[in-house]
Amino acid sequence: MPLVLKGLTCTFPGGMKTGIVGRTGSGKSTLIQALFRIVDPTGGQILIDGIDISTIGLHDLRTRLSIIPQDPTMFEGTVRSNLDPLEEYNDGQIWEALDRCQLGEIVRRKEGKLDSAVAENGENWSMGQRQLVCLGRVILKRSKVLVLDEATASVDTATDNLIQITLRQQFSHSTVITIAHRITSVLDSDMVLVLDNGVIVEYDSPTRLLENKSSSFAKLVAEYTVRSTCRFG
Repeated sequence: MPLVLKGLTCTFPGGMKTGIVGRTGSGKSTLIQALFRIVDPTGGQILIDGIDISTIGLHDLRTRLSIIPQDPTMFEGTVRSNLDPLEEYNDGQIWEALDRCQLGEIVRRKEGKLDSAVAENGENWSMGQRQLVCLGRVILKRSKVLVLDEATASVDTATDNLIQITLRQQFSHSTVITIAHRITSVLDSDMVLVLDNGVIVEYDSPTRLLENKSSSFAKLVAEYTVRSTCRFG
């Protein structure tokens, strides 16, 4: 099979927010799969804090990274087991995470509180609430590297805004990598990486990229704005 990513070289500065954008098939998701070692690179290295991630165990790697996926995942069990599946935290820490992701009051109203039942795939929770549970999970874990795979694509604008505010507050010192399909969700990033057909075509601050009207990023933003206007106008 042809390579999806073709000789990428880039550095994501620690503690900064980096957005990854590009059209469908540009390699955004593959880049993240490589970071979590769901796929291994055929050449080159991925270094985190100077450590080649291929030299450490999968469990060690993945327990130090967090991801909020596009499709929020909940498991059959309880609120507690969904937030803390490895039973690493006490009730106080779990309640604090629930309050920070704006689910505290909802769970307090449930008869079983933290032991309230969660149906398979979280069917007895709304899509927005499932996404907030995923947010609570990463708040509890406090990883230094957080990946957002278009984490707000399937929620309403109010929930989207809530998640963005919470992320800014709770992960201000973490390295946050955002894969964006909604181009507007990376406008407040420190850096934007533009991928096209597995190659980096631009990597700069969103302000500088937007100042150049002929940049790929400026064109993507313009296209997205037109599409949104047509959809809602």
